[in-house]
Amino acid sequence: MKTKKTKQNRRIGVVGVPGSWSSEELANAVEAATGFRLLIDMARVRFDLTDGRAFYDGVELTTLDALVVKKVGPVYSPDLIDRLELLRFLNERGLPIFSRPGHTLRLLDRLACTVTLAAHDIPMPETVVTEDRDEARAAVARFGKAVFKPLFSTKARGMTVIPDGPAAPTGIATFLAAGNRVMYIQKLISIPGKDLGVVFMGGEYYATYARRGSGGSWNTTTANGGKYEPYDPPKEIIELARRAQAPFGLDFTCVDVVETDDGPKVFEVSAFGGFRGLRDGNGKDAAADYTAAVVRDRDEDGVHLGEDESRAAALRGCLGVVDGGQLHADAHGACPHRGERHAAAAAAAAAGV
Repeated sequence: MKTKKTKQNRRIGVVGVPGSWSSEELANAVEAATGFRLLIDMARVRFDLTDGRAFYDGVELTTLDALVVKKVGPVYSPDLIDRLELLRFLNERGLPIFSRPGHTLRLLDRLACTVTLAAHDIPMPETVVTEDRDEARAAVARFGKAVFKPLFSTKARGMTVIPDGPAAPTGIATFLAAGNRVMYIQKLISIPGKDLGVVFMGGEYYATYARRGSGGSWNTTTANGGKYEPYDPPKEIIELARRAQAPFGLDFTCVDVVETDDGPKVFEVSAFGGFRGLRDGNGKDAAADYTAAVVRDRDEDGVHLGEDESRAAALRGCLGVVDGGQLHADAHGACPHRGERHAAAAAAAAAGV
């Protein structure tokens, strides 16, 4: 007879960076909800691809109920792609992982994110990508002042502002010499004192915080003196951010938006999302809320428990079914249910149970 698992005996691991505030917060939240704590450093995981198992500190990860990914390394780099590919292997072997590694992979590389956003007609600052110095110089002349961004970075690390003028070729050469063969060049736009982090959980709007700049830097990152504060965005910004994150199907993410004279524009969609801005700006415990959503998802048979009618409604919503039988784009990818759970959920929804 199958033993029904409860919240207090779920074994959910957190993939993160030991000692990192956000990773520790998520691991603490999972422990508070389940009584189980395992913070997994991907640098110390052993994967056995022959029999489809993975081990960390003596724990066989494939025996866990789920993994929640907060970070796969301390800094963005191409190495993280390999780590996500290994997690994708476990996910495709049946281990539920939030967010799905195959979806997160599309966001590590800034260019991959930008191409997807552009393909879905999401407004962004003017952007040029090239490997040619002369083309880069022409882009700087066209923009007047440009931000050169590494393909793998967060929080403005490695970014360089190059103004048009006689020093531009030297700035471009320096950026190339730093290992940036592909130059991602974006027009520097005027930020009106702040930009926004619009957060979604399970594809649904969660909250927005603002990063207010110190006035001494071209960007608003906290590393350069920016501060978090609450913000209540207009509906058009929420809807723009919703459209931006939808193609990626993440369980938790943040969309960076800036309000300009030409309307709101999207900088990027985060691969992992952040907790600190929500805590400092909004007073929200996103780690606890995200954990609660994961635990609910891992309830019996991978569906939300409750009254039959509310459960059926939740299933229909998860499957992307709305009034009139229309489907949301990429609803399957955004849904927290995994693998064969979709077939069971679809059958239950169709039967009206």
